[in-house]
Amino acid sequence: MRIGTMSRVVTVVFALAAVAVAGMSVKVDEQTQRYMIEDNGQPVLTYNFGTVPVPAGVDGKYAVARSDYVHPLYGPNGEVLTKDYSPDHPHHRGIYWAWPEVTYGGETRDLHALQGVFARPVKMLRHDGGVLETENVWKWGDTEPIVREQVLIRVRPGRVVDFEFRLTALKEPVTIARRYRDAYGGLNLRFAALQKQKIATSDGWAVITGVPPGGKEPVSVAMFQHPDNPGDWVQYPKLNWLQPTFPAKNTAFTLTPDKPLVLKYRLWVFAGAPDEKELARRWSQYQ
Repeated sequence: MRIGTMSRVVTVVFALAAVAVAGMSVKVDEQTQRYMIEDNGQPVLTYNFGTVPVPAGVDGKYAVARSDYVHPLYGPNGEVLTKDYSPDHPHHRGIYWAWPEVTYGGETRDLHALQGVFARPVKMLRHDGGVLETENVWKWGDTEPIVREQVLIRVRPGRVVDFEFRLTALKEPVTIARRYRDAYGGLNLRFAALQKQKIATSDGWAVITGVPPGGKEPVSVAMFQHPDNPGDWVQYPKLNWLQPTFPAKNTAFTLTPDKPLVLKYRLWVFAGAPDEKELARRWSQYQ
């Protein structure tokens, strides 16, 4: 009863916070359960609520069908900015929120690499006006639900994308951590191969810039990590990888049934190279 009540309360909070914006719409593929958010008819991103099968030619231990992630993220001229099912790391899946160390019942498994624990869809709560609100569940061994995951994705004019995640353990505590407690984990972003790629980071923001496949001009993706999220920035330039991590280095975080963990992030996609003063202004605005 308590868990059900919590779910209803959080749903109301999400709905109040996620006000629809004129010009924003959501296009649904009912067969695949893919939800594309558009800004005045132009694609911004696609959220894969349903399961995306392994494509032909991709195989190996880490080539696992998955759901609950964003791909593609689009540039201003329709460029595909993210990468899914990359042969070098088949488990990388565009923009996804997952941890390589998930500990439950004294055992550790890998949600990031899709080994022994998986995020599976439960219900699409809302999809209109540039807003997606979903409920998913982490399944231990793909059978036992251990964490309720609620996701809010909201697109604003100017290709500004807000993410909010609420994670609540369902029965027993569940601990999440980065790889080796100091590497990757959290909101993960695997980009397509960018020509002339550049990465810059500051305390509150980071940005990756380059010419995407099929593009002619540079596109930038700026990232803003909410001050309430303790973490730092991790980058692997050869993999076109840049992410805000969680939790802080050399720590772990334990999810419990009585209080959800809330993580918030913002992305801003724009043409051209970044201006540090503008990034600082937007970071201040986001805070």
